Amino acid sequence: MVDGIMKKYPEAMIIHILLRLPLKFILRLKCVSKTFYTLVQSSYFINIHWDHTLTSSYDNILLKRSCKDDIERYKAVFSFISSDDEDNLNSVYPDLDVPNLLRTTSVASDKLIDSNHGLIALMEHRTTILFNISTRNYRHLPPSPFQIPKGFYQSIKSGGFGYDSVVNDFKVFRISEVYTEDRYGYPEDGETEVEVYELGIDIWRKLDHVDKELPILFWLNSSMSYKGAYHWIASVEGRNIILCFDMTTEIFRNIEMPNTSKFLKGTLYSLQLMNESLCLLCYPCLSSGTDPTTDMMEIWIMKDYNIYESWIRKYTIIGLPTQNPLVVWKDYILLFQSNSGYLISYDLKQDEIKELNILGCPKSMRAINYKEFLTPIQRQS
Repeated sequence: MVDGIMKKYPEAMIIHILLRLPLKFILRLKCVSKTFYTLVQSSYFINIHWDHTLTSSYDNILLKRSCKDDIERYKAVFSFISSDDEDNLNSVYPDLDVPNLLRTTSVASDKLIDSNHGLIALMEHRTTILFNISTRNYRHLPPSPFQIPKGFYQSIKSGGFGYDSVVNDFKVFRISEVYTEDRYGYPEDGETEVEVYELGIDIWRKLDHVDKELPILFWLNSSMSYKGAYHWIASVEGRNIILCFDMTTEIFRNIEMPNTSKFLKGTLYSLQLMNESLCLLCYPCLSSGTDPTTDMMEIWIMKDYNIYESWIRKYTIIGLPTQNPLVVWKDYILLFQSNSGYLISYDLKQDEIKELNILGCPKSMRAINYKEFLTPIQRQS
């Protein structure tokens, strides 16, 4: 019967109808007939679906959190969140245990990165798992094959993930410092190394043109993929900047940060996306508690990418006690994790804060906006 429908109506009409269905229904159709399976798996349909989905709004949040699995182990869990017309958050799919992430301690040293092209990465210092969260396919990447010379040490500073539109491939990269120690055990000046993994050809390689004086990076500094480049909060000569790594040219460059407020307890920054623009959150370190009369969060937007003069301060929020901002959703809802571990939403328009019934180990939550793509993950040969 299904094959009869496919023969009766033009393929263009069938595709037009499929594009208006939620992805979970499209995936079910793969099991209905061989004809549907072939169509949905084809690069032609995947590309059309990608173009169609790209223009849609971000309606979903992917949340990763760490939870107790038993007395001695912790597990990482993906939660899929959306909202109703009144912006009440609800789970839209059952929670999914993240493969290969059972630990004896909370999973809180990872990065959750969206490539904006259908795949996401969950990175730890030496391991990376790529996911298409919509199709539930994943791939655990092979470790870097490069060895550290005898007598040297390696300190992994950061890493990232993104899409190279020129070669039509995904890249994972890792930045480290290789150094020696003096006779007292203190590190001596080392060299910066950048290792790049290309998914399509399943190969790690080293860059040979790295600036040896890269800005200072730390693993958990806020970072994100945007506009074909990966971005981090970094510091150079005592001032903060945004460090960028172009996914195509594989060259580093800097973006100057706006003249934000500075806080006596320490100033923290978070990179986000708002109104399709690069967004910077500036807020105080709250280790000693918050003073609602003086402490505040600033939200800055770079209206024209890489143009310093286009930075504008969009919001100033007084007395919002957050140390772990996660994501800006729908351009006006800020999600963050409280010190007690609960997911919190703050409505920038209504100045309204809500504690949600979603709990994770403190500092373990990561979140991204995501769209549902059919992007395949290349299998290892």
